[in-house]
Amino acid sequence: MTDPAPGPRASPEYLHEIVAPSSDVDDLGHVSNVAIVRWVQEAALAHSAAVGWDFEAYLELGAVFVIRRIEIDYLRPAFAGDRIHLTTWVEGWKGASSVRRTRIVRGSDGLELARAKVQWAMVDLATGRPRRIPPEMGVAFAVDPYSVAGPRRAP
Repeated sequence: MTDPAPGPRASPEYLHEIVAPSSDVDDLGHVSNVAIVRWVQEAALAHSAAVGWDFEAYLELGAVFVIRRIEIDYLRPAFAGDRIHLTTWVEGWKGASSVRRTRIVRGSDGLELARAKVQWAMVDLATGRPRRIPPEMGVAFAVDPYSVAGPRRAP
């Protein structure tokens, strides 16, 4: 099970909000587990873009993050039309790996629906091999993504 209250964090929290679309509902009448995995990835991408590391920046770097391992605890179902709050943060960096946590909460009642722990690996686009995470990325993520004057990636 993923720990709901992990230790120190390498980044402040980032809030990504969505409304669960009916297209994410499965035959059981609730949002499918596959959609939850996609939401976790979308929250990570939004957080990255918010601190200056959008897809174009990764292409310029010549490396991208890929999911190496994912653990999700599904606690309660989500339904079409639910306002969903995904709170995500980077727990830590080491070499070519990063661990990110995400908490998924229904906005209307504040109930936690799921929590995820994802291990990401930075991979060189040319070689397909692991690549060290550059120090400037850690600096960018360490700043509050909601601050107006947060650091951005150097051009």
